Amino acid sequence: MSTAPRALITGAARRIGACIARRLHQQGYDLILHYRQSSTDAEQLRDELNRQRADSCICLQADLNDMQAVEQLAQAVRQQGPLSLLVNNASTFYPTPLQQAAQSDWDQLINSNLRGPFFLSSALATLLEASGGSIVNLVDVHAEKGLGGYPIYSIAKAGVKMMTLSLARELAPAVRVNGVSPGAILWPEADAEMDDAARQAILDKVPLQRTGRPEDIAEAVAFLASAGYITGQILAVDGGRSIFS
Repeated sequence: MSTAPRALITGAARRIGACIARRLHQQGYDLILHYRQSSTDAEQLRDELNRQRADSCICLQADLNDMQAVEQLAQAVRQQGPLSLLVNNASTFYPTPLQQAAQSDWDQLINSNLRGPFFLSSALATLLEASGGSIVNLVDVHAEKGLGGYPIYSIAKAGVKMMTLSLARELAPAVRVNGVSPGAILWPEADAEMDDAARQAILDKVPLQRTGRPEDIAEAVAFLASAGYITGQILAVDGGRSIFS
């Protein structure tokens, strides 16, 4: 039986989640890769990591919009044994202009970004307490400064920020809870309206004048997972964007 620490990463199949998975695996974690729809990507990543270290990685599917699925995911994780780290990375992102937003948009964005991670954290708290583990939540710079045209997403991520601070108090001293707040890292895949001018307008507000790398977020998550005297903190990884009004 493996004695490696185990981490659950939600939304781990692609993009930043997959990069976080590779970094934590390099640091010796066994992994549970959660995915919603990207089964092929998740399975390919699992196989890649298992080739590097046998039996170190599994996949679990769940729709975090569905409370029953959240509970089933937590139960499946508990069946794997001890858990040292929960990375709440999974997120839904799309525009909801105020006059066009529907209740279904509210439910989709709040549930996937906030409700699912909250109840997953609650369901796994006992495992994390037993291991003296930690939670790292992926927040967003727009938790502080709402993104125009994306009010529901911005509200949800502001909730994730407060969830991080609240759970840090609720779960202390056994479990540390922190957050990483990315800035411009990867451009949204589905945002067809984001042309070069729109992207440059964003970078004009970034002191480092460039996008970050998924590896920057993975490094921050790995740091917070190992920083034994840090809890209740949100680490902005945004090229300095947050110092501007």
